Amino acid sequence: MDFLSSKPGLVCIASALIFLGVLGSTQFVYPQETQNRGRQNAAPNTSREEQKSKSPELELLPVQGNISMLAGAGGNITVQVGKDGILLVDTGVATMSDKVLEAIRTLSKGQITYIINTGDRTDHVGGNENFAKIGRPLAINRAAQASVFIVAFSTILDRMTDPNGKPAVSEKAWPNDTYSVPQKNLYFNGEAIQIFHQPATTDGNSIVFFRRSDVVSTGDIFDPTEYPIIDLKNGGSLQGVLEGLNRLRQMAIPADHMEGGTMIVPGHGRLCDVADLDIYQQMVTIVRDRLRDMIDKGMTLDQVKAAKPTRDYDPIYGSNTGNWTTDMFIEAAYKSLSSKPDTRGGRRNN
Repeated sequence: MDFLSSKPGLVCIASALIFLGVLGSTQFVYPQETQNRGRQNAAPNTSREEQKSKSPELELLPVQGNISMLAGAGGNITVQVGKDGILLVDTGVATMSDKVLEAIRTLSKGQITYIINTGDRTDHVGGNENFAKIGRPLAINRAAQASVFIVAFSTILDRMTDPNGKPAVSEKAWPNDTYSVPQKNLYFNGEAIQIFHQPATTDGNSIVFFRRSDVVSTGDIFDPTEYPIIDLKNGGSLQGVLEGLNRLRQMAIPADHMEGGTMIVPGHGRLCDVADLDIYQQMVTIVRDRLRDMIDKGMTLDQVKAAKPTRDYDPIYGSNTGNWTTDMFIEAAYKSLSSKPDTRGGRRNN
């Protein structure tokens, strides 16, 4: 009888011990998971070139419609194939052209008819010359014996043909179908293609929208692997990048819960959708606002760098080494936000 009467007490004690055991194991497991996650996410500050040398293989990914993305050859390459031939948005670095062509041939044996350059960085235009050399004269009246149409905003041609430019760019790589208006339209492979001029990292960036496939190719305006590369000398600005991101956000339409819908091929990194674009756009907006506030308070560039206005984003987008470091980004962003409009609608430094 005494044993039976004590049973409820034993049950309570056993329950308490089980609860404490679970609590103790929880306190042990979660910190361990956090440590493991930190080790998995941690990566040395390696430059993009160093990362490419460690993973030189190309990856060809279907996107939507007749659009694919080719990654691993420098900047991302967008590939459209169909009965009219092949259209490329950017061509990667020159040294990867053979592998790029080999990958494209798994999709189509047709001729590369169009190349659209979103900017003039060598990791986006490096393959222009190689692809121009392999083509035969186009059977199009306006081609004038050209083997490929290379489309870009007019200022890209100005820089590529500059005799003082370094390194010198071969004539075969030059754009031969430039535009100087806000928008250029093409119809190729049964699809309307809109090319929008959007000054951002330079004054000559282009956004390419494949309307039927619902795919946007952004070039370096949207690069989720790092902070925006702002080329001040060639008309780039942080505000221009943000305006480009805002424009992309207006063009792209998400599906349910912000996933899917319009697919986005960024300048570098993985295939994205509107949710990925939103994260990057919010980061650039917050950093812009922080820098503006510091500039309004009269802080010098050195003071701004010391304040580390990007410190919460640095683990994702920052780098202390390579061709584009966090310090370089802050300096370029600071200078672009410190400039004032000139009387011609451009910008000048204080």
